[in-house]
Amino acid sequence: MSSTLEHDPRVILERAGLGGFVAEYGRRLRQGDIGQLPVVVGLIVIGTIFELASHHVFLKSFNLVNLTLQMAAGGMISVGIVLVLLLGEIDLSAGIVSGLCAAIMAMLDVSAGIPAPAAVGLGLLAGMAVGTLHGMWTTRFGIPSFVVTLAGLIAWQGALLLVLGKTGTVNLPDPFITALAGTFFTGPAAYACAALFIAYVALGPLVTHRRRRAAGLTVPSQAFVAIRAVAISAFTILAVVVLDADRGVSSGLLFLVGAVIVMDFVLRRVRVGRMIYAIGGNAEAARRAGIPVVRIRILVFVLASLFAAWGGILGASRLLAVNQSAGGGPVLLNAIAAAVIGGTSLFGGRGSMWAALLGTMVIQSISNGMDLLSLSSGIKFMVTGGVLLATVTIDSVLRRSSGAVSRSATTAFLRFLMKAVARIIRS
Repeated sequence: MSSTLEHDPRVILERAGLGGFVAEYGRRLRQGDIGQLPVVVGLIVIGTIFELASHHVFLKSFNLVNLTLQMAAGGMISVGIVLVLLLGEIDLSAGIVSGLCAAIMAMLDVSAGIPAPAAVGLGLLAGMAVGTLHGMWTTRFGIPSFVVTLAGLIAWQGALLLVLGKTGTVNLPDPFITALAGTFFTGPAAYACAALFIAYVALGPLVTHRRRRAAGLTVPSQAFVAIRAVAISAFTILAVVVLDADRGVSSGLLFLVGAVIVMDFVLRRVRVGRMIYAIGGNAEAARRAGIPVVRIRILVFVLASLFAAWGGILGASRLLAVNQSAGGGPVLLNAIAAAVIGGTSLFGGRGSMWAALLGTMVIQSISNGMDLLSLSSGIKFMVTGGVLLATVTIDSVLRRSSGAVSRSATTAFLRFLMKAVARIIRS
């Protein structure tokens, strides 16, 4: 009888304290959902390694502020990549589209004399036009998004060269453009931003938990929600204290976190967000349920290119220029790797928008740390590729074992560890 109750999910949900937290995570683990705890642990490990290897430079305030500046552009592109991956699709043109739209903005502002706000808006519209073309071509002709966006990768590279012409590099002196990523908030303004973030990420789930429990709906352990809220709040306050000791919280970071929050709300609370998950899980079943699959797919590609364009503009704002290599190199690789490392499944239907933020923190932390150690670009590519391959492998193994008793060594070990901790707490 006690053995049966021990595996009853309703009993797990009612456990209090740290035991409830462990039991809740163990339940998710048995379902093949390891969550984002491994990413958080990975960040701690990465920070510790580079802090020691760089002789205590990595975690200094000035370097962490630089890290947040480096995160903004790539993280914004990764937001769009997460949306596409949730559909089970891919966008290989996101990197070069970011460079193309930044170049369009720069040429309109510098060469055509169009006011900076209008130039930025037209750059974003160009990104939306590219996404519309990709989405319509994929859905209308039934061509895999891999092929369509690969063709786009090549074609938009040529368009970038044509837009810039013989100039090659366009400097951006306009203060409106440079302020997009280069404005810093300190003191009360920085802590006000932190308070808003905590209210949404930490306190919001506690309110939702209470409402669902009052309505008689299934809820996770209250301890699970509470411990998560305390951890997020503590980390956020600590981060603001450290950043405020140097230049403060950058506007680029605020744009990235704001985009993640907005899209997280859309995915979890808005009907179109639930449609995206449904299509990614089973497109045919979603179609039979009356979901407008074609329109949702087009919308997602439009949003992906829009975020790519915005990421390119933020990158240009930070670098104060746009050149022919904008959006090239490791930009696309890092954006896709960030989305996957953050927990978004390459197979569609599983993941969250926080993957863009957490994954970008991992990728940029590795890149920043290796820069501090003066390692070559070759080493950086190899390490990033290895981390990405390991993450995709774990995702594939857990996907096959989801809903059943896992046979993978990794999952079995984690389950054993969680049970051991639970027994220690009960004793």
